[in-house]
Amino acid sequence: VQLVESGGGLVQPGGSLRLSCEASGFTFRQYTMSWHRQAPGKGLEWVASVIGNGGNSYYADSMRGRFRISRDNRRNTVYLDMNNLRPEDTAVYFCAKANAPWIITKGTSDIERGRGTQVTVSS
Repeated sequence: VQLVESGGGLVQPGGSLRLSCEASGFTFRQYTMSWHRQAPGKGLEWVASVIGNGGNSYYADSMRGRFRISRDNRRNTVYLDMNNLRPEDTAVYFCAKANAPWIITKGTSDIERGRGTQVTVSS
């Protein structure tokens, strides 16, 4: 299994970023995919999940309305569009897959994650 995140960087408050995660080594369309983040000195925090066919997505309350998760099963890629970014969104963002096919994960359990991409929101 490989999960390779990209798209992180430095952005000003109020700005936007799109994160991408290319997946390989498993049957992508069968797995719920999710994004998580870890800010300096804090634990891992779930951001959002999208089920295998992309039909349903779920968000942590603090991210709903500003972040959008999506996936392209033809490209084995999951995306996170982040808008109106705030300094408190600064973190390493991780892409993750569920540990088993066909299950829905909405937290930091039962997942396998990539190495992450740094997002820094600062003026």
